[in-house]
Amino acid sequence: MTDLKLGAEFPPARREDWLKLVEQVLKGGSFERKLVSQTYDGLAIEPLYARAAGARPIAGRTPGEPWRVMTRIDHPDPRAANVQALEDLQNGASGLVLIFAGAIGAHGFGLPPAAETMARVLEGVHLDAGISVELDLGPHAKDAAVEIATLVKRRGYAPAAVDVRFGLDPLGTIAVSGFARLPWPEAAKAFADNVADLVTRGFRGPFAIADGRVVHNAGGSEAQELAFVLAVAVAYLRALEAGGIALDQARDMVFFRLSADADQFLTMAKFRALRKLVARVEDASGLQPTPTFISAETAWRMMTKRDPYVNMLRATIATFSAGLAGADAVFVLPFTIALGLPDGFARRIARNTQLILQEESNLAKVADPAAGSGGLEDLTEKLCRAAWALFQEIEAAGGAWSALEQGLIQKKIAAVRVERERAIKSGAEPLTGTTIFQNFAEIPVAVLDMARPAPSAPPADATRIEALVPMRLGEPFE
Repeated sequence: MTDLKLGAEFPPARREDWLKLVEQVLKGGSFERKLVSQTYDGLAIEPLYARAAGARPIAGRTPGEPWRVMTRIDHPDPRAANVQALEDLQNGASGLVLIFAGAIGAHGFGLPPAAETMARVLEGVHLDAGISVELDLGPHAKDAAVEIATLVKRRGYAPAAVDVRFGLDPLGTIAVSGFARLPWPEAAKAFADNVADLVTRGFRGPFAIADGRVVHNAGGSEAQELAFVLAVAVAYLRALEAGGIALDQARDMVFFRLSADADQFLTMAKFRALRKLVARVEDASGLQPTPTFISAETAWRMMTKRDPYVNMLRATIATFSAGLAGADAVFVLPFTIALGLPDGFARRIARNTQLILQEESNLAKVADPAAGSGGLEDLTEKLCRAAWALFQEIEAAGGAWSALEQGLIQKKIAAVRVERERAIKSGAEPLTGTTIFQNFAEIPVAVLDMARPAPSAPPADATRIEALVPMRLGEPFE
């Protein structure tokens, strides 16, 4: 409304008047040092912004359409995993993320990569009933995509009617595991052949994923996460095009996954920036930009063992941010995941965090509510510029694989990780319940009685690179 009579009784607010008041409060102190903060990418965040003129909503999820409420299925026993899946679907989840042992999101657990796993886990799950399935594959689950395709055929479903995001991600797997079974030219051809096979079977995809958790879990910055997924997506598009798939079809075969953490504004700006960056790649490729599919996971690195109930709050802010920023699917890490395999209560809280935000707070009703916000528009634009510059650096090094092989990406992430660890240690970046406000009388929370198995050793003839090792910010204090 522009005709507020009460507002008309006051003089118009001017930035100059506000700055004079600020100067009085600072009493000679530095405005830049006291009130302007810096992200780990060196991006300045001002304390006050004017409305962004001419801003328009960023095209993403259909306005008013809720995001997919995804739930983790990671129990090492396929029968127990099936019980989890059915319970979650019966109580509000609209999709399943099947996490295999050794996957980026496994965190020590995960489904076994056995041939019968898929059928057991999805027993009683009606894949033709609008349920989304997303695969989080590891280095040992390379056949899982074919197995779910075979299961769909055996059950008599029309492949095009089944909503499966297959999650093929050879570069992400290499980056986290630290080894490659094949040289990239051979691996790229095998990747393109796998996608072509699934297309021939009648599936609509998407089939490949550019996964930002690789960078985020390792302590990287927002711009580094964006640049990495962009470089990986471009590598997959090139591989698909070399495999005979037209570029305008290939771009619909790749989707993205980003981490959402407890920094609300940076998370929102990051998800918004990704859509703008993808649109720029499409435009540079001669394509008319279309909305891409973005999946979100609440961040692993923010999860703590101490006072784990605070993780519920962190996950709520992260889900809120990803949902408002237009994520198409969200899955929430249960609040006890840093302590072990979550039980039914922790899984229920993770699921209901999303349901409450959707059904009671109606967050999905408005498309890109950040549009026009001076602060968020400025931060989105700055992230785009920083990420694009790093993406160009990766491309100049020969692309995502070459940059990983040379250690370029790892070196940049390691530098930010050191800065994060220093900030946590000094108290500049506090962790509630862990570094401040510790509850020394806290009662232990329950997790399932299952130990994390030892990781599998890589093949002796594999090509080695420096792995991007996941971290948690609270780990040094636990």
